[in-house]
Amino acid sequence: MKSYLIIILIITTMTQIVRDSNNAQIGSIQSDGTVRDRSNAQIGKIESDGTIRNRSNSQIGKVESDGTVRNRSNAQIGKIESDGTVRDRSNSQIGKVESNGTVRDRNNSQIGSASGVKKEWAAVAFFFFFDL
Repeated sequence: MKSYLIIILIITTMTQIVRDSNNAQIGSIQSDGTVRDRSNAQIGKIESDGTIRNRSNSQIGKVESDGTVRNRSNAQIGKIESDGTVRDRSNSQIGKVESNGTVRDRNNSQIGSASGVKKEWAAVAFFFFFDL
């Protein structure tokens, strides 16, 4: 019994829930970067080198170490700044991921949360995979 509880605890801490503005679960991000929808189907993956893949495992983009976000053609489409600000290719702010995991849109309205994951992963999840 004790072993099962430890396994459940490990699995639970390896997955972070992604919630919408109403606090409803819309998906999850696992510790290996796998992004799942509310039905637990894999919809993408963020690899350790920043490569972003869709559900078919095709590369759809990349987040570079400086936060630059590129599409599959390697064109810069935005940037995720160290403070969590998310900018588009024109350098306009389109959102922000706060240190507590709250995700905001360009109007500073809360669109969801993803606490316990890297800001870059939360930004990718919301701005690539969860179209809110």
